[in-house]
Amino acid sequence: MIEIIRPGALASVQDLGRTGFRRFGVGRSGAMDPLALTIGNRLLGNAPGSAAIEFTLGRAAVRFHEDLRVALTGAECNANLDGVPVWSWHAFDVRRGETLTLPPTRGGTRVYLCVAGGIDVEPVMGSRSTDLKAGFGGFAGRALHDGDRLAAARPGLAASSDWLGVQAPAWALRCTDSGNAVPIRLLPGPEYDDFEPAAQAALWESEWIITPNSNRMGLRLQGPALARRADRSADLLSHGVVPGVIQVPPAGQPIALMADAQTTGGYPKIGVVIGADLWRLAQVPLGAPVRFVRVTLEEATNAQAAVDRYLRQIDQALQWQGDGMTIAARRRTGSRAAA
Repeated sequence: MIEIIRPGALASVQDLGRTGFRRFGVGRSGAMDPLALTIGNRLLGNAPGSAAIEFTLGRAAVRFHEDLRVALTGAECNANLDGVPVWSWHAFDVRRGETLTLPPTRGGTRVYLCVAGGIDVEPVMGSRSTDLKAGFGGFAGRALHDGDRLAAARPGLAASSDWLGVQAPAWALRCTDSGNAVPIRLLPGPEYDDFEPAAQAALWESEWIITPNSNRMGLRLQGPALARRADRSADLLSHGVVPGVIQVPPAGQPIALMADAQTTGGYPKIGVVIGADLWRLAQVPLGAPVRFVRVTLEEATNAQAAVDRYLRQIDQALQWQGDGMTIAARRRTGSRAAA
């Protein structure tokens, strides 16, 4: 069992989200940084969609009530296990009674604690993710509180287990240099042409600040007001929206829809963050700037191919590391037998 000692600003059980229910008004939910979750599960040999605990901004702590194999991914936070530093983007063993502490995050927003077999909660609509706005899924349909206890699906330790680590995506998947601003690649949205030329230019040329009013539903951006053309300023019928869509309300300040976003909306969509950069946007700290980089559909496809290639490289590296640990364990066994 895993006991929540402190959940920090927000902690919840998330997997890769529930799909196939948007036509019924049920959003995806799931990890804000799906790449971090995917890598954590790979480090542990879990099924790709296994559930983990998503911590926002760190300042959290959990206690382990059984031996367990875990992995820590996402934002760096100088985590420690009973005072001993542990590394992000690594899998490692924890022992019964030990406490993992997550200090405030640095250069990111969300930390993922993945466990062997995944967090064992009851699936709802095919997913263990918590839909916080609707109040179902995950652990009792809510954010985690002090004293909550969650089970791991595969407790215990393997005899040959050791530290396993990979290169963080921030290093492996570098993007265009935008100075201090985080570059986020963007496709023009369906209503892009409804905006004034000055607004279109501002979208690409300005730095946009992630405001404190942001949450898992959407990131509110602060920058120049984006005005629509007078001849295209009529109200729109509600239409389907997905995570990554950037809507512009009447005040002109954009909102980037994220994992818990609604399924329909009536604001014009000026752009869509490419799928390969959703993890990057999810990790931008509050108050930090982003700059949108215009790309073509072909460039967006190539970016996703780079992510897929990175994951294949991780699989190969983990196989090599695993083979090395198996050989080392056999040698140790042979040496003891000879003695």
